[in-house]
Amino acid sequence: MIYILQILQILLNVAWWIIIVQAILSWLIAFNVINTSNDMVRTIWYALQRMTDPLYRPVRRILPDFGALDLSPMVVLLAIIILDRLVGTAIMQQSYGVVVG
Repeated sequence: MIYILQILQILLNVAWWIIIVQAILSWLIAFNVINTSNDMVRTIWYALQRMTDPLYRPVRRILPDFGALDLSPMVVLLAIIILDRLVGTAIMQQSYGVVVG
């Protein structure tokens, strides 16, 4: 059971970094630091969008429309942090028999 929790924690960490990279890339594109006419940039951008859109879609349905401001990455990051803490606590309990509260 502990190995499944550790794999879940790694996957949450990877998802966190993917969202951070996508957010930074979106800022760079928005401020014209990099251009999506470059094939490599466009490929990376579309790949990151395909990975993150399934995470953002349910959050976007719930959040009100703020126009150009998209808060769904922040909400998803917050959920990932909470899940990571819960999984970390479960790992501690499984490994050491410690009740963390």
